[in-house]
Amino acid sequence: MEKKKFYITTPIYYPSDKLHIGHTYCTVATDTLARYHRLRGEDVMFLTGTDEHGQKIETKAKEAGVTPKEFVDNIVEGDRGVKDLWKLMNISNDRFIRTTDDYHVESVQKIFKKMYDKGDIYKGTYKGKYCTPCESFWTESQLVDGKCPDCGREVQDAEEEAYFFRLSKYADQVRDLLENTDFLQPRSRVHEMVKNFLDPGLEDLCVSRTSFSWGIPVDFDPKHVVYVWVDALSNYITALGYDNDRYHDYDKGWWPGVNIVGKEIVRFHSIIWPAMLMSLGEPVPKHVFGHGWLLLDGGKMSKSKGNVVDPYILAEKFGVDALRFFLMRTFPFGSDGNFSNELLIQTINTDLANDLGNLVSRTTAMVGKYFGGALPAGCRTCAEPQPFDQELRTLAEGLRSVYEEDMETFAPHKALDEIFKVIQRANKYIDENAPWALAKDMETNGKRLAHVLYNLLEATRICGILLTPFMPESCEKLFAQIGAPAESRTWDAAAEWGALPETAAVTKGENLFPRLDMDKALEELEAAEAAAKKAALPAVEVEPQLTEKVDFDTFCKSDFRAVKVKACDAVKKSEKLLRFTLDDGTGVDRQILSGIHKWYEPEDLVGKTLIAIVNLPPRKMMGLESNGMLISAVHTEHGEECLHLIMVDDSIPAGAKLC
Repeated sequence: MEKKKFYITTPIYYPSDKLHIGHTYCTVATDTLARYHRLRGEDVMFLTGTDEHGQKIETKAKEAGVTPKEFVDNIVEGDRGVKDLWKLMNISNDRFIRTTDDYHVESVQKIFKKMYDKGDIYKGTYKGKYCTPCESFWTESQLVDGKCPDCGREVQDAEEEAYFFRLSKYADQVRDLLENTDFLQPRSRVHEMVKNFLDPGLEDLCVSRTSFSWGIPVDFDPKHVVYVWVDALSNYITALGYDNDRYHDYDKGWWPGVNIVGKEIVRFHSIIWPAMLMSLGEPVPKHVFGHGWLLLDGGKMSKSKGNVVDPYILAEKFGVDALRFFLMRTFPFGSDGNFSNELLIQTINTDLANDLGNLVSRTTAMVGKYFGGALPAGCRTCAEPQPFDQELRTLAEGLRSVYEEDMETFAPHKALDEIFKVIQRANKYIDENAPWALAKDMETNGKRLAHVLYNLLEATRICGILLTPFMPESCEKLFAQIGAPAESRTWDAAAEWGALPETAAVTKGENLFPRLDMDKALEELEAAEAAAKKAALPAVEVEPQLTEKVDFDTFCKSDFRAVKVKACDAVKKSEKLLRFTLDDGTGVDRQILSGIHKWYEPEDLVGKTLIAIVNLPPRKMMGLESNGMLISAVHTEHGEECLHLIMVDDSIPAGAKLC
């Protein structure tokens, strides 16, 4: 009998910088679901990868002085890059796609041409708003307070020749898909998509650009490159071999599959993606699941804000499986969750050290102490069973069915809740039976003691099987300690009480999850984060102060102008510098760098009117050119020296001469 096929994907991540804990959360969740389906005996195809084209990559590469391909190669393939991170986190993907792969480029060009030949893509002129970080076009009505509705950043006016996809043509079909099927999960996302995007009326989608070149060329009109979302979304089928000769799996039962994505890109996956597939005459995904964000101090983690958490440091400090478990245990998969190091340590101590770790450690230690590491034959049964024997057994025997329901409905956190009900019941079972008391009279109580310990091993075995998708390496160690052979670790064996051989060799082994000292762990983590941050900074040579005095007449030659902040972002690998894009009244953007990141966040300065000296010669800072100087003042606040930008009334026009 042929195995059931199951195809699951992460989004392909944008390698504009190193990935953070939010990307890790999504990938670990997808990996857990893939491992669950493999445990069930299914033929699984698990895809992840990187989305490597677009204007932002082109810009960042230019700033770094490398080609776009060199830039993404370093982040994807380089030391501690994307592939290294997934290897560290024990991600079991079957394929890894890069949108710069030749076969993907070939497929996307054919996909674009198919939709063009069908009449679903046509040439026009785009005029509207564009968000570079999100690679998204917006109408004026879609903006929120004049900013990108997805990321909250400033948008730019854009006008250029472009090709458009007739998204509006598929509005009714997409609405039916959303409202009348279980395609989009969780269900709460459906109302958001319908209300915000379908009800106002779907507009045709800009699907090519001419203002930059880092993308897949439209082969029949090479001055255009394919808009990044058409390029990126197609990866889910090109990686299976759709319209290319690299792979030949598209028609072998994996597609349609399940797309796991963050909630910020649900719109693209639940509206644009199915419409593209409808245009191609291909089936839509079985499900798109939009998970929530990991929040830090109540806000979304963001590279531009500099508030991201490095998964490398956490995994190396606390262990890969502990981090995987924490991400799946703590945050309801469809909702946002507040991340903190304290919560991570608390979860390790409570669930892994106290509950699971103690159960394994105490049980194996008692088997070793009282029976020399192997229980006697006949210990499965007991002449005088106690009520709590059956309570534990009933709970453990019923675990797989409730676990299965939760995993099938994309609720791994609920599946873990069910597992830990059994683990906690098993720990209570130890106290109810007091094995140490039974051991005082082995002649009278030996059989009862052996039965109690066998029940504990069995409950541990069943929980270990179902924990394997979450913590694969730790569960291997658990099975070795309780002496569970391969045939007792299967999906079928998880529903069978008594699958562990009675005389299995039991070894106490190492403590799977040692308890952590909260204060010490936090202190060590803070030191590790500081060291990593320092190591990422380039060596800076401090220039000596100038001894030459500037006379008053020279100072009076300074040209002070009002400048309006159009955009502001942190300079990569600098703790101090912010990069300002300024309107100085000339019609050409001016770039100035200023070392004030300690006192200001970039997004707080956009729209402000500042004072700049604009006739200074350009100078290089962190490899970037700074044309002028922003004026600030120093004062002491609470005993600390503070720097404040001089701001003027917003009614003063950009370029106004102030001195």
